[in-house]
Amino acid sequence: MTILLGARARLRWVHLILGGALLMPYFLVGSVVVGPFTEDQNVFSSLPLQLGAYAVALPLAAVSALFPLTRPMSVAAVRAMCGVPAEQLADGPARSRAARLRTSAWYTLHVGLGALVSGTTLALPPMAVVLIVLPLFAGLRDSRLGLPEFFGTPAGLVLAPVIGVASLLALAACAAGAGALLARLAPVLLGPTPADRLAAAEERAADLALRNRLARELHDSVGHALSAVTLQAGAARRVLDSDRPADREFVREALAAIEDTTRRTVGELDAVLGLLREGDEARETAPAPTLATDLDGLLDRTRAAGAGVTVTVTVTEQAGHGWAALPPVVSREAYRIVQEGLSNALRHGGATPVQLRIAVTGEELEITMTNPLPGRTDPAARATGPRTTGGRGLRGAAERAALLGGHTEAGPRDGAWRLTARLPLGGTR
Repeated sequence: MTILLGARARLRWVHLILGGALLMPYFLVGSVVVGPFTEDQNVFSSLPLQLGAYAVALPLAAVSALFPLTRPMSVAAVRAMCGVPAEQLADGPARSRAARLRTSAWYTLHVGLGALVSGTTLALPPMAVVLIVLPLFAGLRDSRLGLPEFFGTPAGLVLAPVIGVASLLALAACAAGAGALLARLAPVLLGPTPADRLAAAEERAADLALRNRLARELHDSVGHALSAVTLQAGAARRVLDSDRPADREFVREALAAIEDTTRRTVGELDAVLGLLREGDEARETAPAPTLATDLDGLLDRTRAAGAGVTVTVTVTEQAGHGWAALPPVVSREAYRIVQEGLSNALRHGGATPVQLRIAVTGEELEITMTNPLPGRTDPAARATGPRTTGGRGLRGAAERAALLGGHTEAGPRDGAWRLTARLPLGGTR
């Protein structure tokens, strides 16, 4: 009985009645079309005429369902009333031809079955109730209800309640069957098409790419700042503990470096978060740093953290003059790769010497960064800061290079840790 009259079956029954209501405008148009071809202008007085109007209404419904917005309406009704899992149904309007045809087939089936079930629901229960109470009210036998003469016989009076109850159960079974059929076909006709799945996959890929970009930017900018600030604060604390007045100037410089680093990092953090507010044109964010705008500042802040950085820059005549000649995207990504290399040296080696070489040719930009392995650094350098685990930054550097068609290499070599990145210039100008 739950299958026929349970909560889900009742909701599906209402869904079918809603389909019958949606067919009414088309049915009225069909009655206008069929009416002039008959002697009796009242279509509702003849079952054949009603079936003719019904036959005209279904193609009209199919054509109107080709509009893209029909699918969201149908999907919302199915999710609310048919008990179909949401992930099996498509979201948004039907854009492709195949999606529109499937939606049209679903809509036609819904309103077609709904009209039959809703019409039967309106007509059958009153007659069934009359049959159930017929043995109790003799007046009903003589009324003009159009009952067959059989129900005036003793056998008819006995069978009338049985037939009435059976009719109601049959109606419930038909409604439950039609509702189950629609629920089974909904994922097929309203589910995502291959084009929908491709669009959803592209959207997820774009979202993942944005999240990865945010993760790289946050790791590189904030991670470098925290590594530098940790070393600067640790060095200042040790100087204060030594209580040597001659070193007060060093503490002052360290605190100034911390202030400058944190202020700049707040600006970079605002620029990164601006990626999440791309639709907010009223809010301006700081531009991303590049080799041209902040390489010297990055080196100064790293040196203030205690690391000795030696820089060698080689620029060929074919590459132009200065960092400004670099494509902006290459200059930006190269800055982040240098920043990650310096951060990696600070995190794992502390106040360790770093050799940085940047070579720009007419075809590519090459970055090479070398620093002693932590185990080979002198104890004083290792004591400037704790070693932390990592790995995400180097992976982010590799992703940055790959997006430009380049590549990176990182690992121990000749007793030192070496990071090498090659970024092509020809395809980015």
